[in-house]
Amino acid sequence: MKKQLRKWLTILIPLLIGIGIIYYQYTTLQPEEIDKIKISFQKANYYYILLSLVIAVTGHWSRAYRWKFALNHLGYQTQFYNNFFTVSVSYLVNLTVPRSGEISRAALLKKYEDVPFDKAFGTIVAERIVDLFIFFLFVIIGFVSQFDAIYQFLLSKNISLQTLIYYAIFAIFLGIVFLLIWIYAEWNIILKLKKKLSGLIEGMMTIFKMEQKWEYLFHSFFIWFSYLAMFYVTIFALPETAEISFDIVIMGFIFGSLAVGFSNGGLGAYPFSIALIFSLYGISNDIGTAFGWLVWTSQTLLIITLGLTSYVLLPVFNRNK
Repeated sequence: MKKQLRKWLTILIPLLIGIGIIYYQYTTLQPEEIDKIKISFQKANYYYILLSLVIAVTGHWSRAYRWKFALNHLGYQTQFYNNFFTVSVSYLVNLTVPRSGEISRAALLKKYEDVPFDKAFGTIVAERIVDLFIFFLFVIIGFVSQFDAIYQFLLSKNISLQTLIYYAIFAIFLGIVFLLIWIYAEWNIILKLKKKLSGLIEGMMTIFKMEQKWEYLFHSFFIWFSYLAMFYVTIFALPETAEISFDIVIMGFIFGSLAVGFSNGGLGAYPFSIALIFSLYGISNDIGTAFGWLVWTSQTLLIITLGLTSYVLLPVFNRNK
């Protein structure tokens, strides 16, 4: 009973968050702003939307291709089409329950390539660690390049430098307390976390032991640059966003990526975060919202199309196995 309840809550809570954000955003928009959003969708240059989808597919391809290096290192030779199809299905599954796609991806590879679930899942965990590290690089670059803009925004919200220093000191204090607990505490939850962390570190280290680690790292960076390029080319779809600078694009990309984890595939949260970030740079709320929905809708439709197609093609391509 508890397991079923937890399963449904995992699905419903992100979904309700997304719906709540959409409702909030809709109710706070003026009627003329809603009309402008509709007009933006009508006058958008969908050539750039299509180009962004092509770039997104290259990112999917690169993720599937990168996976073979880790699997080869473990002694498994898999068909590329199975890697690509399972990656595409995992993106689709992530639209229902965030991060559940990794489980389905490993399960499908077990079914069609007979790779043990735990080993396939371990390679996916290692991927996520690398992806997280690269994303943090983007975050550092974005925040360093936009320090003045962020600082001015904080001042406009009456958040002084002294207040930020107090927050920093408090955060450092909490960090020290957590570190001491982590080192010396014998609580069951801490011991379980240590065990899981050691497994993650072990999975990460396999990357540096594989023969084709440089190809693996190349594709890791290529995946994220394809995500950024996908986001970047979309700005040319609307006249109002076509002239924005690249540093604004990076900030929109960062916060858009973070928003994906708040609800099912970023439902509601993605357009809201894009509109919020763009507003800091003088872009009107209706244009920022329209742009966010253009990106989110086009990418979500691509994920659904690729995912469903891949799910159908998996048994077709593997019918002789």
